[in-house]
Amino acid sequence: MPTTLRAYVPADAVPTWRVYYAAVRRTAIRDYTEEQVRAWAPDESEVDAQAWADRRAAAHTYVVCVDDVVVGFSDFTDDGLLDMLFVHPDHSGRGIARLLVEKVQDEAGKRGLTRLITHASRTARPAFESFGFVVDRENPTNQTRSGVIIPNYDMHYDLP
Repeated sequence: MPTTLRAYVPADAVPTWRVYYAAVRRTAIRDYTEEQVRAWAPDESEVDAQAWADRRAAAHTYVVCVDDVVVGFSDFTDDGLLDMLFVHPDHSGRGIARLLVEKVQDEAGKRGLTRLITHASRTARPAFESFGFVVDRENPTNQTRSGVIIPNYDMHYDLP
């Protein structure tokens, strides 16, 4: 199965949403309640598809494809926020998240950034730590979606 890493294009909007949805609903459920994952990743009918597409396009977003199907994506903003890192659960454990984070780290460095920050979920924290990110603090009550608290961690990575 050929694997490719490339920059996001507008046609990736729906596929990246589906990766996000599957990752939250099927992977994060082991660390969050059903209420939390439903608030975090509502059903597609409840999502503003254009807002999702605009958000992906506004960041430096990269996708990994297997056989030309998007199976993971990540991004960063001009101020150094690595906002999204999601891999479809059918493709987890294959190094896709590492490939994406290394690409983000490389591209952020090329743009003159010296630090990346992220707000990692309980589920993603171990992966981010394995990529060299450091926990700055736990946020047990600060992130709310649809009135539901979704705890996370502020983390950073100092670029070389």
